[in-house]
Amino acid sequence: MLKAEDINLTDWDFWRRPHDYRHEAFKALRGHGELIRYDEPEVVIVEQGPGYYALTRHADVVEASRRPQDFCSGRGTISIPDMPGDLHEYFGSMINMDDPRHAKIRRIVSRAFSPRMIQRFEDKVEAVAAELVDGIAAGRGTGDFVQDVAARLPLKIICDMMGIGEEHYGTVLDATNVILAGNDAEFLPTGSAEEMAMALLGAGETLKGLVEDLGRRRRAEPTDDLTSALVNANIDGESLTDQELGSFFILLVVAGNETTRNAIAHGLDLFTRHPEQRALLVEDFDGRIAGAVEEIVRYVSPVIWMRRTATRDTTLNEHEIKEGDKLVLYYWSANRDESVFTDPEKFDILRDPNPHVGFGGPGPHFCLGAHLARREITVMFRELLRRVPDIRAGEAERLESNFINGIKRLPYTF
Repeated sequence: MLKAEDINLTDWDFWRRPHDYRHEAFKALRGHGELIRYDEPEVVIVEQGPGYYALTRHADVVEASRRPQDFCSGRGTISIPDMPGDLHEYFGSMINMDDPRHAKIRRIVSRAFSPRMIQRFEDKVEAVAAELVDGIAAGRGTGDFVQDVAARLPLKIICDMMGIGEEHYGTVLDATNVILAGNDAEFLPTGSAEEMAMALLGAGETLKGLVEDLGRRRRAEPTDDLTSALVNANIDGESLTDQELGSFFILLVVAGNETTRNAIAHGLDLFTRHPEQRALLVEDFDGRIAGAVEEIVRYVSPVIWMRRTATRDTTLNEHEIKEGDKLVLYYWSANRDESVFTDPEKFDILRDPNPHVGFGGPGPHFCLGAHLARREITVMFRELLRRVPDIRAGEAERLESNFINGIKRLPYTF
């Protein structure tokens, strides 16, 4: 049996261990009576901080999420060390903001995501999914599912939504791979930490420059895409600056691309390893796909954690918290909490209720794109199971990351 005191969530060796080992480790942490404080990872561009508490229980993650006044996002959510200047906002946009700035950005973005635009791109999802499955159905019956299907659907939808031309798809995909590379040497240079930092900044600048150039054109000549809606939105005198537009685009393509593509890839892997669940879905697709999507997201937790920072001395479910304490909300652990989910290690598309936090906990930072992600996963599996019903996944090649539960490559056959 693993002991809580023997587990080090900061150590990269922990994140290289098999998933079963990690789940057992988080089970031990959930069963530990107190919050455990860990040393922060060493990052060359900043001094090492005071450490962080790991929130591993569902109740703690939910409670911290619904109290933004006590546990803020503005000091950084996607990095445990405090990044210098506004670097955290550069890569995180509004998920690294608190009100009133967060409310301003979300209000403008929500207005741009009009019901008419959402409906148009929901319809687009069906056409793109059908086109992608047509492509593999006409092929050799084998390939890489991530490259052929899972990465291409959300990439095309988001780029088309923003008005980014097809000639830029590869650039966008490469940049998002770098930004969410974690510690994976395939996407980041293996030299000094400074070189890694420069690679990250370079990827961000590439995306920012792409959308800022498009934004200038859309201000002069608006079209019906999301970029036009964003740059020309003016709500109570408020509009997006170029910096805010660039940061939002980084967030949109990184969050929308990486998380949805990984949910789709993990979904095929799960239905291959659990054929009885695939049979249940095929038996009543329309009646069961909504539950299947939620269970995929719960089971794999594409985003492993987010950070909050205490704004004052307070308590969190009887845990004493001091102002400035960093809390890392481990969705990956909360979604396996045995006090909330019966038999949490079982992949069960009929699970009901399923109060997972795979799209974030309750509160102002719940994922803005959750509805579109659910739609993309639903439509893709409808097309796959209709056109290539015997498709099976091989051995997944996984991303080395403590932040994204990613699949780099997934061979398939049918």
